[in-house]
Amino acid sequence: MQKEVTPRVLREALAVLCARHGPLPVVTVTWAQSASGAIAAASGRPLLLSGPESMLLTHRLRAAHDAILVGIQTVIADDPLLSARLPPEPVPHPQPQPVVLDSRLRFPLSARLLAREDRIPWIFACSGAETVEPGSTGADEKALALEQKGARIFRVRRGPGGLDLYPVLQALGAEGIRSLMVEGGARVLRAFITAGFADQVVLTTSPSAVTGLQGPGLPGLVRSVTERLGADSVTWGTLNP
Repeated sequence: MQKEVTPRVLREALAVLCARHGPLPVVTVTWAQSASGAIAAASGRPLLLSGPESMLLTHRLRAAHDAILVGIQTVIADDPLLSARLPPEPVPHPQPQPVVLDSRLRFPLSARLLAREDRIPWIFACSGAETVEPGSTGADEKALALEQKGARIFRVRRGPGGLDLYPVLQALGAEGIRSLMVEGGARVLRAFITAGFADQVVLTTSPSAVTGLQGPGLPGLVRSVTERLGADSVTWGTLNP
């Protein structure tokens, strides 16, 4: 039986996870985009961009992180499970903790994340009166409904353009999360990059020419490696020295 080869981009990413230690999690921002830079259709609906080889890389990355984070719009649009789906192993790898940024508690009570038996979602909401949209269920009622479904609610202060990411990372670090994979959407990815909290990036570029909602764009990298996986091009790089 042929031994599975570990792509260099994955080896580099894992090395960053192993080398960094501190009170805040190591943050990996990752997304897939078309050749034109689109990460979703113009309607906001998800696009299947990654080929099987780069998709396997994504799930291996998920399995290597303590937690996976997305914004609420990704939950509403994609209804993801945020799990690592890998071929059967002799000893199953622990699943990463799903984390959702949801300042106004719009999390659907029908979301598949609430039906998972192995991991309950952690939801970060804004503290104070701005938690929910006008005319919607009150903050306390919605939080109680989510908690009854198994979710855990964290309250943090608001920052420019959304939740303040620093107390989010502080809370995750206090819960024992040492590595965090941020998968989207574009606004959340851009927020982590702009705030300087992203340590490394893994970007999959598909040869597809489809257009739509644009991703955050590849930031300036300190070090980088680009590798072909199937039909896709995958770039890894560090953003902080």
